[in-house]
Amino acid sequence: MKYAEGNADELKTKFWKAMADSPFVFLELDGQPDTAVPMTAQLDKDANSSVWFFTHKHSDFAKLGNATATFTGKGHEMFARFGGALAVETSKERFDHFWNNFVEAWYDGGKDDPDILFLRMDLGTAEIWNGDLGMLNTAKMALGMTVHDEAEEQHAKKVDL
Repeated sequence: MKYAEGNADELKTKFWKAMADSPFVFLELDGQPDTAVPMTAQLDKDANSSVWFFTHKHSDFAKLGNATATFTGKGHEMFARFGGALAVETSKERFDHFWNNFVEAWYDGGKDDPDILFLRMDLGTAEIWNGDLGMLNTAKMALGMTVHDEAEEQHAKKVDL
């Protein structure tokens, strides 16, 4: 069964679990590859297709607009590229919910640092690859056998997150 043939829900579930386990992405503004930097996505399992980022007001992301994130799971079991639109998040409750010591370490003034910019990325579509092809396909690769078709079955193009 190919994910690309309408069975992407399982792959999406794996993607969100992998993101929760290691929420680090490479984020860049679309069309501006020099803005790409590693960021920590703040996730809310009850949110509808959004992730959040803390950054500084002088960062490139303060320009807002369309952005693309690239993700690799902790054990390389999942790969994804997803796009969305960056906007300023104004919810004080959400800000407080995501604030923690790891975020605070980046801001000299703590929660009240005037340089904090709290962003929401409203997600669009994603391309997701399942990097775990299983033991049989790993053995095939070790023997120099092709696994292209099997790998393609673990790939979903243009999945709504």
